[in-house]
Amino acid sequence: MQSKNYTLEERFIKYVQIDTTADPNSASFPSSMKQKDLAQVLYNELKDLGINDVEMDQWGYIYATIPSTSSNSNLPTICFCSHMDTAPDCSGTDVKPIVHRKYNGDPITLPDDTTQVITTTKHPYLLEKIGDDIITASGLTLLGADDKAGIAIIMDFANYIIANPTIPHGPIRILFTPDEEVGRGVEQLDMKKLNADYGYTLDGAKLGEIEDESFSADAVKVTIHGVSAHPGYAKNKMQNALKIAAEFITTLPKDKWSPETTEHREGFVHPMTIEGGLETATVTFIIRDHLTEKLTEYENRLESILKMVMEQYNGASYEFEITEQYRNMKEVLRSVPFVTDYAIQAMGKAGITAKPTIIRGGTDGSRLSFMGLPCPNIFTGEMAIHSRHEYVSIQDMQKAVKTLVELVQIWEQHKN
Repeated sequence: MQSKNYTLEERFIKYVQIDTTADPNSASFPSSMKQKDLAQVLYNELKDLGINDVEMDQWGYIYATIPSTSSNSNLPTICFCSHMDTAPDCSGTDVKPIVHRKYNGDPITLPDDTTQVITTTKHPYLLEKIGDDIITASGLTLLGADDKAGIAIIMDFANYIIANPTIPHGPIRILFTPDEEVGRGVEQLDMKKLNADYGYTLDGAKLGEIEDESFSADAVKVTIHGVSAHPGYAKNKMQNALKIAAEFITTLPKDKWSPETTEHREGFVHPMTIEGGLETATVTFIIRDHLTEKLTEYENRLESILKMVMEQYNGASYEFEITEQYRNMKEVLRSVPFVTDYAIQAMGKAGITAKPTIIRGGTDGSRLSFMGLPCPNIFTGEMAIHSRHEYVSIQDMQKAVKTLVELVQIWEQHKN
């Protein structure tokens, strides 16, 4: 049995120091092989806990089973899932976690770059965390709480539930995935091997948040073909694809329809990259809304703007490619509302006020829900994600562990 007995804090600090940055430009899976470094650590730790059914497959997924302790053999299998990779938006190399004990509300100046100052003005949630122990990075990297907070929570939960076999629960599956941050987290997932009935991702933010509604998401790639000519003799001949692409982007609305001008349930169209040259240029977009049918509306409007620009260039042409990314998990979860309800009940039993909310984004749970595993998202305390200001409260993580302990017991009591 347990040859190691890490606390949640120690686990988290260990995990964030393992570089698992995803690579959006890689065609491999996982996109960065270093994600398997953390996978191997988790594999070994799960084995050390005395779990016999643990597997790390060729893709870097970790699957593990905690057997039922219930006398009822007909209980559903519940899966808890978090992702191992961190976002490529900010460096995840040589992360130096710092614990700020009993945070007093003062600005936190990060020592390796003193221009990085975390304040309650910029991060008002910190006002609710006065007295908590806060973990940050040192100023040069992100922290990696997204989603190593979720991993640490699941691992500490596994440690606790195995150490307390009198707690009644049904079969539990643990799943750790690579490449969530680049939208490929379940690309190679074997659902038959996972063999779970309902799930929860641990990838949420503020204490008490439970998310069962996400964006629906498409990607759009626009390729513009210009007309090439020698620049010395280009008058009335050249049609520069890069300039056309730039004009297209500047024609988009500036006071709405973008991430920087929307909130709550408002969707957006967001140009992500522009590259190319005289002859060919590409622009990539992400399209987001909570209503799936609006994606088509946005895409049609985007193409109409493109056509309007292209009308000025009778020698140029374009291609407009749409790729589905994920869909709003609510479309699945509304048919099984008890999955979310049980999480809300568990938070109440753990002394937490539940805060049902929506995600202005997506998680692995968005795609898992459509793959047959209804899967809302539970809080972890991760905040200011994808940035050097990222932080997490140890107490928030501990309360998430308590929520999971209560949750598996609720599932056992209901015996669905």
